[in-house]
Amino acid sequence: MPRGDFSQQHLDLRIDGDRLMSRINALAEIAPIDGGGNCRLALTDEDKYGRDLLVSWMKDCNLEVSIDAVGNIIGIWNVGVGAPVMSGSHIDTVRTGGRFDGCYGVLAALEVIETCQKMGVTPPRPLSVGIFTDEEGARFAPDMLGSLVYVGGMSLEEALDVIAIDGAKLGDELVRIGYAGTTPCPGLIPHAFVELHIEQGPMLEANNVRIGAVTSVQGISWQEVTIIGQSNHAGTTPMSLRHDPAYIAAEITVFMRKLAITMGGDQVCTVGKIDIHPNLTNVVAAKATLTLDVRNTDESLLKQAESKISKFLIDIAIGEGVKITTRQLARFEPVIFDDRVIDCVEKIARDQGNTVQRMPSGAGHDAQMLARVCPSGMIFVPSVKGISHNPAEFTETIDLIAGANILLHTMLSLTTLESGDK
Repeated sequence: MPRGDFSQQHLDLRIDGDRLMSRINALAEIAPIDGGGNCRLALTDEDKYGRDLLVSWMKDCNLEVSIDAVGNIIGIWNVGVGAPVMSGSHIDTVRTGGRFDGCYGVLAALEVIETCQKMGVTPPRPLSVGIFTDEEGARFAPDMLGSLVYVGGMSLEEALDVIAIDGAKLGDELVRIGYAGTTPCPGLIPHAFVELHIEQGPMLEANNVRIGAVTSVQGISWQEVTIIGQSNHAGTTPMSLRHDPAYIAAEITVFMRKLAITMGGDQVCTVGKIDIHPNLTNVVAAKATLTLDVRNTDESLLKQAESKISKFLIDIAIGEGVKITTRQLARFEPVIFDDRVIDCVEKIARDQGNTVQRMPSGAGHDAQMLARVCPSGMIFVPSVKGISHNPAEFTETIDLIAGANILLHTMLSLTTLESGDK
């Protein structure tokens, strides 16, 4: 734990749960979809409206708000001295997103600051909330793009040239929605970073545990596979003479599933998107494009999975007489969070009467990028039935409030974290 822990001086301090839930519900009113979820793809008009609302709330809390050249929004409560303790996440969603993914972490961080302000608690260094651009990667690849640029892991020039799935250019879209900021990238390095998030998985609920002290984020490998075959008549072309991309896409999908099961452990493989051309009932396809999402907590095993997939693609292309090309969309090694932050989260959670387990994250998060430049960690709260990236995504209010209270005291505790501690 940090020396002279500031949190210990304010043990009874708690966030305003009603205010937090009111803001979560208000943000969810922007770009709602059937089933209670949201569709705010990065840098769309819907994303702009969400950003505008968050900026107005930040300014209501008298934060110093800056927007950087890739559209990240940083709000700082300038008290104390030194670099800020930062929290935050994202408000962009996948096309069929829920109301909590990302948004909960941003709004809880803002609530932490407002709670301190209203209760007259002034920490020894600034507190900050960050909203990072295009965390989902659902419109612009790679995911965590904004936080990656923020820490210098991707050049601004490269990011601004990224083309969306709908053909738009990221830099142009930033200008169009009014979020092409002037603050330079990379950004201000925080003293420490902690992200609060719904688990997006079933483990906390299955184990009847309220809080996850996140130890790591598994490595992620995304690639796009394009298969060029021969379009032909579905009735007159013998099966033995076909060069069918749709069939090969199906074989790749089956192979991915079998690979994950065979490797076991933390290995997961997903084919999330398949496009077939010309996509007609009575025509053998000419082309198929699909995405492969491969993840593991162990870098060597992730590389092993990638190697097996590569060999399979070469073999099936030869065997079926087609051309297969690949394009890497994202590649991040597994990240281990700082022991000091993990310990801090676990202790505070237990001190507040919660059950806690240490666990890795199966999803990618902005915290894994911030871990490159400062002590970082994460807090998880349960997802009912483990459902996320789905309008049915849900977390009980009591758990959302519990997580926000742990974030409050974790941020305050980290204000006295000494950078030399190990």
